[in-house]
Amino acid sequence: MSLIGSDTQLNQQSYYEASVQRGAPRAPLQEHLKVDAVVVGAGFSGLSAALEMAQRGLQVVVLEADRIGSGASGRNGGQAIVGYASGQAPFEAQLGREDADRAWAMSLEAIDLIDRRIAEHGIDCDRTLGYVYVAEGARKARALREEMDGLAARGIAVDWAEGQDVARHIRTERYAASARETRSGHLHPLKYALGLARAAEAAGVRIFEHSAVMALQRGDTLVARTARGQVTARFGVLAGNCMLPEYGPAVAPEIAARIMPVGTYIIGTEPVDPSLAERLIPGQAAVCDNNFVLDYYRFSADHRMLFGGRVSYTTRTPARLKETMRARMAAVFPALREVPVAHVWGGFVDISMNRAPDFGRLGSNVYYLQGFSGHGVALTGLAGQLVAEAVLGQAGRFDVFARLRHHRFPGGRWMRTPSLALGMWWHRLRDAV
Repeated sequence: MSLIGSDTQLNQQSYYEASVQRGAPRAPLQEHLKVDAVVVGAGFSGLSAALEMAQRGLQVVVLEADRIGSGASGRNGGQAIVGYASGQAPFEAQLGREDADRAWAMSLEAIDLIDRRIAEHGIDCDRTLGYVYVAEGARKARALREEMDGLAARGIAVDWAEGQDVARHIRTERYAASARETRSGHLHPLKYALGLARAAEAAGVRIFEHSAVMALQRGDTLVARTARGQVTARFGVLAGNCMLPEYGPAVAPEIAARIMPVGTYIIGTEPVDPSLAERLIPGQAAVCDNNFVLDYYRFSADHRMLFGGRVSYTTRTPARLKETMRARMAAVFPALREVPVAHVWGGFVDISMNRAPDFGRLGSNVYYLQGFSGHGVALTGLAGQLVAEAVLGQAGRFDVFARLRHHRFPGGRWMRTPSLALGMWWHRLRDAV
């Protein structure tokens, strides 16, 4: 996926792109193929679905409009987190306690699935365990304590700290409270995406890059048409942001209004001394605050601070992004104030109205996966596994998520952005106060 806007400070590679060697692009689709399943999108969820279906004996083709991992999967914060962006509330309210507990257990399984795939397929992606949640001020600290009590009640060991004890987890004066757990963690997302692609191809999947789906003919047999070819299949999987009109022809307009494109941005510094990195974040955990407009950050394997946040609900790149992000980073870590910023990048992620993942079917043979809402590093892998199970006739776990009801964002495509921008302004004001 291309970066948002035309600001020259974004027209450079992300740190992730700069730290991998992709090799030559895979050829675009230029033939007519007939297979068991066609997957639209070569991000985490599409690659996971393709891998899982191929391992179960299906012939699978993946069609990617750009390059593998070029969207949110290849340039996100790299944080693999237990649970859901929505919390458990939508699951409990809509599904009842038993299925809500099943959904929670599957979120833990999603974390384990990452490590199992890394081990099974030899994916070198800088995997690190450890996650620190932080809160500014007494009100945010109370909210964080309630959230952490909920994690502890579900079996996640949490190390809580307040006041000066916060230094056990992170060296900064900014936060009133913190909590550390080791079930969550982080990784290099683009290395992981490329590793999944290699694993899928080893299992027999054919991946075509620069092959945007221009139209999807539905029915008992599906036909996905690109500019120079087509794929006929029994099953289809729409994976991630391909439902957004911002990405090109809408292949599923009836569900596009249930997700919203949100711009999020990251800076990457030059490497710092390893001892400084360890002093600022002991154990090299990933960190995220609990503001509505949140900051999230971590040190990379080569000791660069990767600092994310500064979301945009307008699809416009914020002005003076590099300077703004550097200032936010320095407010947390004054010791990094003078460290040069080497990379600035950003792009869309998709959120649902209630921040719960939106999985379901169109007809009997098209599955869609969207609305990961910032928790996609782990949940996308689970989603791909659930789709493969459903395609092979074991839909019970997929249907836990498919039963969740999702609302459309108000105002249609053109009015939902101003509406959410106004809401974001209000929440920023609350966070500041």
